[in-house]
Amino acid sequence: MALKDKYDVIIVGSGPAGIFTALELTGHGNCDILMLDKGRKISSRKCPAREGKCVNCDPCSIITGWAGAGAFSDGKLSLSPEVGGNITDYISAEEAEELIGYADDIYLKFGAGPEVYGLNERRIEELVYEASRYGIKLVPCPVRHLGTDRAFHVLKAMYEYLIDKGVEFRGLTTVEEVLVSDGEATGVRARYKNGEVTEIGANHVVVAPGRGGSLWLSEQAVRLGIGIRNNAVDIGVRVEVPNSVMDHLTRDLYEAKLIYYSDTFENKARTFCMNPGGMVSEEHYEEGLVVVNGHSYSDPGLRTGNTNFALLISTTFTEPFNQPIEYGKYIAKLANMLTGGGIMVQRLGDLLKGRRTSPDRLKKSTTVPTLKSAVPGDLSFVLPDRHLTSIVEALRAFDKLAPNLYSRNTLLYGCEVKFYSSKVEVDNRFQTAVKGLYTIGDGAGITRGLMQASVTGIIVAREIAG
Repeated sequence: MALKDKYDVIIVGSGPAGIFTALELTGHGNCDILMLDKGRKISSRKCPAREGKCVNCDPCSIITGWAGAGAFSDGKLSLSPEVGGNITDYISAEEAEELIGYADDIYLKFGAGPEVYGLNERRIEELVYEASRYGIKLVPCPVRHLGTDRAFHVLKAMYEYLIDKGVEFRGLTTVEEVLVSDGEATGVRARYKNGEVTEIGANHVVVAPGRGGSLWLSEQAVRLGIGIRNNAVDIGVRVEVPNSVMDHLTRDLYEAKLIYYSDTFENKARTFCMNPGGMVSEEHYEEGLVVVNGHSYSDPGLRTGNTNFALLISTTFTEPFNQPIEYGKYIAKLANMLTGGGIMVQRLGDLLKGRRTSPDRLKKSTTVPTLKSAVPGDLSFVLPDRHLTSIVEALRAFDKLAPNLYSRNTLLYGCEVKFYSSKVEVDNRFQTAVKGLYTIGDGAGITRGLMQASVTGIIVAREIAG
Protein backbone atom coordinates (compact mmCIF):
# COMPACT_ATOMS: atom_id res chain seq x y z
CA MET A 1 0.00 0.00 0.00
CA ALA A 2 1.40 3.37 -1.03
CA LEU A 3 1.65 6.08 1.60
CA LYS A 4 -0.75 8.98 1.32
CA ASP A 5 0.51 12.53 1.12
CA LYS A 6 -1.17 13.54 4.38
CA TYR A 7 -2.64 11.99 7.51
CA ASP A 8 -4.63 13.25 10.46
CA VAL A 9 -1.95 11.98 12.84
CA ILE A 10 1.61 10.76 12.40
CA ILE A 11 3.04 8.86 15.37
CA VAL A 12 6.84 8.63 15.45
CA GLY A 13 7.78 5.49 17.37
CA SER A 14 5.70 2.42 18.10
CA GLY A 15 6.51 1.68 21.72
CA PRO A 16 3.79 1.71 24.42
CA ALA A 17 3.35 5.50 24.24
CA GLY A 18 2.77 5.41 20.48
CA ILE A 19 0.64 2.26 20.61
CA PHE A 20 -1.72 3.66 23.24
CA THR A 21 -2.02 6.91 21.29
CA ALA A 22 -3.25 4.88 18.32
CA LEU A 23 -5.49 2.61 20.43
CA GLU A 24 -7.23 5.58 22.02
CA LEU A 25 -7.59 7.47 18.73
CA THR A 26 -9.30 4.49 17.08
CA GLY A 27 -11.90 4.63 19.82
CA HIS A 28 -12.80 8.23 18.96
CA GLY A 29 -14.08 7.79 15.41
CA ASN A 30 -12.42 7.77 11.99
CA CYS A 31 -8.87 9.06 11.95
CA ASP A 32 -6.10 8.51 9.40
CA ILE A 33 -3.14 7.35 11.46
CA LEU A 34 0.38 6.58 10.28
CA MET A 35 2.92 5.01 12.66
CA LEU A 36 6.61 5.15 11.72
CA ASP A 37 9.44 3.22 13.36
CA LYS A 38 13.08 2.62 12.50
CA GLY A 39 12.63 -1.04 13.49
CA ARG A 40 10.52 -3.90 12.18
CA LYS A 41 6.95 -5.05 12.75
CA ILE A 42 6.66 -7.29 15.77
CA SER A 43 6.38 -10.59 13.91
CA SER A 44 9.71 -9.84 12.20
CA ARG A 45 11.59 -8.95 15.39
CA LYS A 46 14.07 -11.70 16.21
CA CYS A 47 17.05 -11.38 18.53
CA PRO A 48 19.94 -13.80 17.91
CA ALA A 49 21.52 -12.61 21.18
CA ARG A 50 18.65 -14.28 23.07
CA GLU A 51 19.68 -17.50 21.35
CA GLY A 52 23.29 -17.06 22.38
CA LYS A 53 25.11 -14.58 20.13
CA CYS A 54 24.58 -10.99 18.99
CA VAL A 55 25.11 -10.55 15.24
CA ASN A 56 24.67 -6.75 15.29
CA CYS A 57 21.31 -6.59 13.52
CA ASP A 58 20.66 -3.27 11.78
CA PRO A 59 18.56 -1.94 13.34
CA CYS A 60 18.75 -3.75 16.70
CA SER A 61 15.59 -5.77 17.28
CA ILE A 62 15.81 -5.47 21.07
CA ILE A 63 15.22 -1.71 21.24
CA THR A 64 13.59 -0.81 17.91
CA GLY A 65 10.44 -1.89 16.13
CA TRP A 66 6.81 -2.41 17.08
CA ALA A 67 6.40 -2.36 20.89
CA GLY A 68 9.82 -0.77 21.38
CA ALA A 69 12.06 -2.21 24.08
CA GLY A 70 8.85 -3.47 25.73
CA ALA A 71 8.55 -6.37 23.29
CA PHE A 72 11.51 -8.14 24.88
CA SER A 73 11.35 -6.59 28.33
CA ASP A 74 10.20 -8.13 31.57
CA GLY A 75 6.84 -6.47 31.01
CA LYS A 76 6.14 -5.01 34.44
CA LEU A 77 3.06 -2.79 34.69
CA SER A 78 3.46 -0.52 37.71
CA LEU A 79 -0.03 0.31 38.97
CA SER A 80 0.89 3.35 41.05
CA PRO A 81 1.49 6.91 39.82
CA GLU A 82 4.47 7.09 42.20
CA VAL A 83 6.46 4.63 40.10
CA GLY A 84 7.61 4.67 36.50
CA GLY A 85 8.05 8.33 35.69
CA ASN A 86 7.05 11.91 36.38
CA ILE A 87 3.43 11.82 35.24
CA THR A 88 2.19 13.68 38.34
CA ASP A 89 4.30 16.69 37.32
CA TYR A 90 1.70 17.19 34.57
CA ILE A 91 -1.58 15.80 35.91
CA SER A 92 -3.07 15.21 39.34
CA ALA A 93 -2.47 11.98 41.23
CA GLU A 94 -6.21 11.29 41.01
CA GLU A 95 -6.26 11.61 37.21
CA ALA A 96 -3.11 9.49 36.98
CA GLU A 97 -4.67 6.72 39.06
CA GLU A 98 -7.81 6.75 36.90
CA LEU A 99 -5.80 6.58 33.68
CA ILE A 100 -3.53 3.82 35.00
CA GLY A 101 -6.63 1.77 35.80
CA TYR A 102 -8.01 2.49 32.33
CA ALA A 103 -4.74 1.47 30.63
CA ASP A 104 -4.47 -1.64 32.81
CA ASP A 105 -7.93 -2.75 31.64
CA ILE A 106 -6.71 -2.43 28.05
CA TYR A 107 -3.67 -4.61 28.78
CA LEU A 108 -6.02 -7.19 30.33
CA LYS A 109 -8.25 -7.06 27.26
CA PHE A 110 -5.28 -7.93 25.04
CA GLY A 111 -4.12 -10.85 27.18
CA ALA A 112 -2.24 -9.65 30.28
CA GLY A 113 -2.35 -12.13 33.17
CA PRO A 114 -4.72 -11.57 36.10
CA GLU A 115 -2.21 -11.78 38.96
CA VAL A 116 -1.13 -8.56 40.67
CA TYR A 117 1.73 -8.50 43.19
CA GLY A 118 1.99 -6.09 46.09
CA LEU A 119 -1.62 -6.25 47.34
CA ASN A 120 -0.89 -7.91 50.68
CA GLU A 121 -1.13 -4.68 52.68
CA ARG A 122 -0.10 -6.19 56.02
CA ARG A 123 3.04 -7.76 54.57
CA ILE A 124 3.90 -4.59 52.64
CA GLU A 125 3.58 -2.50 55.80
CA GLU A 126 5.94 -4.89 57.60
CA LEU A 127 8.55 -4.59 54.84
CA VAL A 128 8.26 -0.79 54.69
CA TYR A 129 8.70 -0.65 58.48
CA GLU A 130 11.70 -2.99 58.41
CA ALA A 131 13.36 -1.00 55.60
CA SER A 132 12.92 2.26 57.52
CA ARG A 133 15.04 0.88 60.38
CA TYR A 134 18.07 0.99 58.08
CA GLY A 135 17.47 4.33 56.39
CA ILE A 136 15.99 2.63 53.32
CA LYS A 137 12.79 3.76 51.64
CA LEU A 138 10.72 0.94 50.17
CA VAL A 139 8.19 2.32 47.68
CA PRO A 140 5.02 0.17 47.69
CA CYS A 141 3.65 -0.42 44.21
CA PRO A 142 1.23 -3.05 42.91
CA VAL A 143 2.75 -4.75 39.85
CA ARG A 144 1.15 -6.78 37.10
CA HIS A 145 3.89 -8.93 35.60
CA LEU A 146 3.50 -9.78 31.93
CA GLY A 147 6.82 -11.56 31.53
CA THR A 148 8.96 -11.40 28.41
CA ASP A 149 6.99 -14.22 26.80
CA ARG A 150 3.49 -12.87 27.48
CA ALA A 151 4.45 -9.23 26.82
CA PHE A 152 5.37 -10.16 23.26
CA HIS A 153 1.97 -11.75 22.60
CA VAL A 154 0.01 -8.91 24.26
CA LEU A 155 1.77 -6.28 22.17
CA LYS A 156 1.43 -8.41 19.02
CA ALA A 157 -2.32 -8.58 19.62
CA MET A 158 -2.42 -4.78 19.82
CA TYR A 159 -0.59 -4.57 16.48
CA GLU A 160 -3.06 -6.89 14.79
CA TYR A 161 -6.02 -4.98 16.24
CA LEU A 162 -4.74 -1.60 15.04
CA ILE A 163 -3.90 -2.85 11.56
CA ASP A 164 -7.40 -4.31 11.35
CA LYS A 165 -8.75 -0.87 12.33
CA GLY A 166 -6.95 0.74 9.39
CA VAL A 167 -3.89 2.16 11.15
CA GLU A 168 -0.89 2.17 8.81
CA PHE A 169 2.49 1.03 10.12
CA ARG A 170 5.77 1.59 8.30
CA GLY A 171 8.82 -0.09 9.77
CA LEU A 172 12.48 0.33 8.80
CA THR A 173 11.72 4.04 8.42
CA THR A 174 13.84 6.71 10.09
CA VAL A 175 12.25 10.07 10.77
CA GLU A 176 14.94 12.64 10.08
CA GLU A 177 13.03 15.81 10.91
CA VAL A 178 9.73 17.10 12.18
CA LEU A 179 8.42 19.62 9.67
CA VAL A 180 7.12 22.95 10.97
CA SER A 181 5.61 25.96 9.24
CA ASP A 182 4.59 29.22 10.97
CA GLY A 183 4.94 27.65 14.39
CA GLU A 184 2.76 24.65 13.56
CA ALA A 185 3.70 21.01 12.89
CA THR A 186 2.97 20.02 9.31
CA GLY A 187 4.47 16.53 9.05
CA VAL A 188 7.81 14.70 8.94
CA ARG A 189 10.70 14.02 6.62
CA ALA A 190 11.37 10.27 6.59
CA ARG A 191 14.04 8.01 5.12
CA TYR A 192 13.28 4.43 4.14
CA LYS A 193 15.74 1.55 4.44
CA ASN A 194 16.47 1.77 0.70
CA GLY A 195 17.63 5.37 1.12
CA GLU A 196 14.56 7.04 -0.37
CA VAL A 197 13.57 10.26 1.40
CA THR A 198 10.01 11.57 1.46
CA GLU A 199 7.95 14.24 3.18
CA ILE A 200 4.63 13.20 4.70
CA GLY A 201 2.05 15.74 5.88
CA ALA A 202 -0.04 15.59 9.04
CA ASN A 203 -2.37 17.74 11.11
CA HIS A 204 -0.79 16.42 14.30
CA VAL A 205 2.60 14.84 14.98
CA VAL A 206 3.11 12.72 18.09
CA VAL A 207 6.77 12.00 18.84
CA ALA A 208 7.30 8.94 21.02
CA PRO A 209 10.76 7.66 20.11
CA GLY A 210 11.59 5.71 23.28
CA ARG A 211 14.92 5.80 25.07
CA GLY A 212 16.82 4.89 21.94
CA GLY A 213 15.55 8.08 20.27
CA SER A 214 16.03 10.46 23.18
CA LEU A 215 19.15 12.10 21.75
CA TRP A 216 17.45 12.61 18.36
CA LEU A 217 14.46 14.15 20.10
CA SER A 218 16.71 16.54 22.04
CA GLU A 219 18.33 17.62 18.78
CA GLN A 220 14.91 18.22 17.21
CA ALA A 221 13.82 20.28 20.21
CA VAL A 222 16.90 22.49 19.94
CA ARG A 223 16.38 22.91 16.19
CA LEU A 224 12.75 23.93 16.70
CA GLY A 225 13.39 26.21 19.66
CA ILE A 226 11.58 23.98 22.15
CA GLY A 227 12.96 24.09 25.67
CA ILE A 228 14.64 21.06 27.20
CA ARG A 229 15.85 20.44 30.73
CA ASN A 230 18.34 17.97 32.11
CA ASN A 231 16.86 15.06 33.99
CA ALA A 232 18.94 13.08 36.44
CA VAL A 233 21.56 10.88 34.78
CA ASP A 234 21.03 7.28 35.91
CA ILE A 235 24.19 5.16 35.72
CA GLY A 236 25.02 1.99 37.59
CA VAL A 237 25.23 -1.79 37.43
CA ARG A 238 23.00 -4.82 37.11
CA VAL A 239 23.19 -6.95 40.25
CA GLU A 240 22.68 -10.73 40.15
CA VAL A 241 22.21 -13.00 43.18
CA PRO A 242 20.53 -16.34 43.92
CA ASN A 243 16.75 -16.22 44.28
CA SER A 244 17.14 -17.23 47.92
CA VAL A 245 18.63 -13.81 48.72
CA MET A 246 15.66 -11.84 47.38
CA ASP A 247 12.69 -14.24 47.57
CA HIS A 248 11.37 -12.92 50.88
CA LEU A 249 10.95 -9.53 49.16
CA THR A 250 9.94 -10.53 45.64
CA ARG A 251 7.44 -13.18 46.73
CA ASP A 252 4.97 -10.48 47.77
CA LEU A 253 6.28 -7.42 45.91
CA TYR A 254 7.68 -9.01 42.74
CA GLU A 255 9.78 -5.86 42.42
CA ALA A 256 11.24 -4.33 45.57
CA LYS A 257 11.75 -0.64 44.79
CA LEU A 258 14.38 0.50 47.27
CA ILE A 259 15.89 3.98 47.68
CA TYR A 260 18.95 4.81 49.75
CA TYR A 261 21.09 7.93 50.00
CA SER A 262 24.73 6.90 50.06
CA ASP A 263 26.83 7.58 53.15
CA THR A 264 29.75 9.43 51.58
CA PHE A 265 28.19 11.53 48.82
CA GLU A 266 24.47 11.29 49.68
CA ASN A 267 23.75 10.31 46.07
CA LYS A 268 20.37 8.74 45.46
CA ALA A 269 20.75 5.00 44.85
CA ARG A 270 17.70 3.09 43.68
CA THR A 271 16.81 -0.40 42.56
CA PHE A 272 15.00 -0.72 39.26
CA CYS A 273 13.69 -3.48 36.98
CA MET A 274 13.90 -6.40 39.41
CA ASN A 275 13.57 -9.81 37.75
CA PRO A 276 12.98 -12.81 40.06
CA GLY A 277 14.04 -16.03 38.36
CA GLY A 278 15.26 -13.92 35.48
CA MET A 279 18.31 -13.51 33.31
CA VAL A 280 20.73 -10.72 32.53
CA SER A 281 20.76 -9.54 28.91
CA GLU A 282 22.38 -7.07 26.52
CA GLU A 283 20.90 -3.99 24.85
CA HIS A 284 22.50 -2.69 21.66
CA TYR A 285 22.31 0.94 20.58
CA GLU A 286 23.65 2.88 17.64
CA GLU A 287 27.40 3.48 17.36
CA GLY A 288 27.99 -0.07 18.59
CA LEU A 289 27.07 0.83 22.17
CA VAL A 290 26.16 -2.11 24.42
CA VAL A 291 24.55 -1.74 27.85
CA VAL A 292 23.26 -4.33 30.29
CA ASN A 293 19.61 -5.06 31.11
CA GLY A 294 17.54 -7.93 32.49
CA HIS A 295 14.22 -9.72 32.03
CA SER A 296 12.23 -12.76 33.13
CA TYR A 297 9.43 -14.97 31.82
CA SER A 298 5.94 -15.61 33.15
CA ASP A 299 6.26 -19.35 32.40
CA PRO A 300 7.55 -21.02 35.63
CA GLY A 301 9.40 -23.55 33.48
CA LEU A 302 11.64 -20.77 32.13
CA ARG A 303 12.68 -19.41 35.54
CA THR A 304 16.36 -19.40 36.44
CA GLY A 305 17.90 -19.76 39.90
CA ASN A 306 18.87 -16.08 40.04
CA THR A 307 17.29 -12.69 40.61
CA ASN A 308 18.72 -9.61 38.89
CA PHE A 309 18.03 -5.90 39.25
CA ALA A 310 19.50 -2.56 38.28
CA LEU A 311 21.20 -0.48 40.97
CA LEU A 312 21.33 3.05 39.62
CA ILE A 313 22.96 6.20 40.95
CA SER A 314 21.06 9.36 40.06
CA THR A 315 22.94 12.60 39.47
CA THR A 316 21.42 15.90 38.37
CA PHE A 317 23.94 18.15 36.66
CA THR A 318 23.69 21.92 36.62
CA GLU A 319 24.70 24.51 34.02
CA PRO A 320 26.80 24.84 31.97
CA PHE A 321 26.69 21.05 31.48
CA ASN A 322 23.91 20.10 29.05
CA GLN A 323 24.86 16.71 27.60
CA PRO A 324 23.60 14.10 30.09
CA ILE A 325 22.87 11.50 27.41
CA GLU A 326 26.35 11.82 25.93
CA TYR A 327 27.83 11.52 29.43
CA GLY A 328 25.96 8.24 29.99
CA LYS A 329 27.13 6.93 26.62
CA TYR A 330 30.72 7.86 27.44
CA ILE A 331 30.65 5.76 30.63
CA ALA A 332 29.10 2.78 28.81
CA LYS A 333 31.69 3.04 26.03
CA LEU A 334 34.49 2.69 28.58
CA ALA A 335 33.09 -0.68 29.63
CA ASN A 336 32.70 -1.74 26.00
CA MET A 337 36.27 -0.67 25.28
CA LEU A 338 37.68 -2.82 28.07
CA THR A 339 35.68 -5.90 27.09
CA GLY A 340 36.16 -5.68 23.34
CA GLY A 341 32.57 -4.58 22.82
CA GLY A 342 30.53 -6.53 25.36
CA ILE A 343 29.26 -6.44 28.94
CA MET A 344 31.64 -6.61 31.91
CA VAL A 345 30.98 -8.74 35.01
CA GLN A 346 32.76 -8.58 38.36
CA ARG A 347 32.30 -10.35 41.67
CA LEU A 348 31.60 -7.93 44.50
CA GLY A 349 34.33 -9.62 46.55
CA ASP A 350 36.93 -8.87 43.89
CA LEU A 351 35.78 -5.27 43.61
CA LEU A 352 36.13 -4.78 47.38
CA LYS A 353 39.64 -6.25 47.28
CA GLY A 354 40.63 -3.93 44.45
CA ARG A 355 41.30 -6.69 41.95
CA ARG A 356 39.97 -7.71 38.57
CA THR A 357 37.66 -10.69 38.29
CA SER A 358 39.42 -13.24 36.12
CA PRO A 359 37.77 -16.21 34.38
CA ASP A 360 39.19 -18.49 37.09
CA ARG A 361 37.81 -16.32 39.90
CA LEU A 362 34.42 -16.17 38.19
CA LYS A 363 34.31 -19.97 38.08
CA LYS A 364 34.62 -19.98 41.89
CA SER A 365 31.50 -17.87 42.25
CA THR A 366 28.52 -19.69 43.74
CA THR A 367 26.32 -17.26 41.80
CA VAL A 368 26.38 -18.61 38.26
CA PRO A 369 26.08 -15.80 35.69
CA THR A 370 23.06 -15.98 33.38
CA LEU A 371 24.69 -13.72 30.77
CA LYS A 372 27.22 -16.21 29.43
CA SER A 373 28.83 -13.69 27.07
CA ALA A 374 29.79 -11.29 29.90
CA VAL A 375 33.53 -10.64 30.13
CA PRO A 376 35.19 -10.77 33.59
CA GLY A 377 36.82 -7.44 34.41
CA ASP A 378 37.22 -4.55 36.85
CA LEU A 379 34.45 -1.97 37.14
CA SER A 380 36.75 0.46 38.95
CA PHE A 381 38.28 1.24 35.53
CA VAL A 382 34.81 2.19 34.25
CA LEU A 383 32.61 3.87 36.83
CA PRO A 384 33.57 7.14 38.51
CA ASP A 385 34.59 6.75 42.15
CA ARG A 386 31.50 8.68 43.24
CA HIS A 387 29.22 6.15 41.55
CA LEU A 388 31.18 3.08 42.62
CA THR A 389 31.37 4.19 46.24
CA SER A 390 27.65 4.90 46.29
CA ILE A 391 26.86 1.49 44.77
CA VAL A 392 28.95 -0.33 47.37
CA GLU A 393 27.38 1.66 50.23
CA ALA A 394 23.87 0.98 48.93
CA LEU A 395 24.54 -2.76 48.65
CA ARG A 396 25.87 -2.79 52.20
CA ALA A 397 22.71 -1.05 53.42
CA PHE A 398 20.36 -3.28 51.39
CA ASP A 399 22.10 -6.33 52.86
CA LYS A 400 20.32 -5.59 56.15
CA LEU A 401 17.01 -6.05 54.36
CA ALA A 402 18.20 -8.89 52.11
CA PRO A 403 20.97 -10.79 53.98
CA ASN A 404 23.87 -12.01 51.84
CA LEU A 405 23.25 -9.44 49.13
CA TYR A 406 26.55 -7.90 50.23
CA SER A 407 28.41 -11.12 49.46
CA ARG A 408 31.67 -11.79 47.67
CA ASN A 409 29.71 -13.94 45.21
CA THR A 410 27.25 -11.19 44.22
CA LEU A 411 27.75 -10.39 40.54
CA LEU A 412 27.87 -6.85 39.18
CA TYR A 413 27.44 -6.24 35.44
CA GLY A 414 28.34 -2.95 33.81
CA CYS A 415 27.20 -0.68 32.72
CA GLU A 416 23.52 -0.02 33.12
CA VAL A 417 22.59 3.39 31.72
CA LYS A 418 19.11 4.80 31.21
CA PHE A 419 18.93 7.19 28.24
CA TYR A 420 15.97 9.36 29.26
CA SER A 421 17.96 12.25 30.52
CA SER A 422 16.55 15.25 28.66
CA LYS A 423 13.04 16.43 29.47
CA VAL A 424 11.26 18.26 26.66
CA GLU A 425 9.14 21.17 27.83
CA VAL A 426 5.44 20.48 27.22
CA ASP A 427 2.10 21.55 28.67
CA ASN A 428 -0.17 19.33 30.76
CA ARG A 429 -1.47 17.62 27.59
CA PHE A 430 2.11 17.06 26.36
CA GLN A 431 1.93 19.58 23.52
CA THR A 432 5.14 21.48 22.84
CA ALA A 433 5.50 25.16 22.00
CA VAL A 434 4.96 24.08 18.38
CA LYS A 435 1.23 23.78 17.79
CA GLY A 436 0.16 20.27 16.88
CA LEU A 437 3.46 18.71 17.99
CA TYR A 438 3.29 16.42 21.01
CA THR A 439 6.05 14.43 22.66
CA ILE A 440 5.50 11.60 25.10
CA GLY A 441 6.96 8.52 26.76
CA ASP A 442 10.43 7.60 27.94
CA GLY A 443 12.27 9.32 25.10
CA ALA A 444 10.80 12.67 26.12
CA GLY A 445 12.13 12.27 29.66
CA ILE A 446 8.57 12.17 31.03
CA THR A 447 8.13 8.47 31.84
CA ARG A 448 10.32 5.55 32.85
CA GLY A 449 8.19 2.49 32.27
CA LEU A 450 5.44 0.80 30.28
CA MET A 451 2.42 1.98 32.24
CA GLN A 452 3.12 5.71 32.50
CA ALA A 453 4.27 5.75 28.86
CA SER A 454 0.92 4.19 27.92
CA VAL A 455 -0.94 6.83 29.94
CA THR A 456 0.78 9.69 28.11
CA GLY A 457 -0.44 8.22 24.82
CA ILE A 458 -4.02 8.14 26.09
CA ILE A 459 -3.85 11.78 27.21
CA VAL A 460 -2.52 13.01 23.86
CA ALA A 461 -5.05 10.98 21.88
CA ARG A 462 -7.94 12.47 23.87
CA GLU A 463 -6.52 15.96 23.37
CA ILE A 464 -6.26 15.43 19.60
CA ALA A 465 -9.72 13.87 19.38
CA GLY A 466 -11.20 16.79 21.29
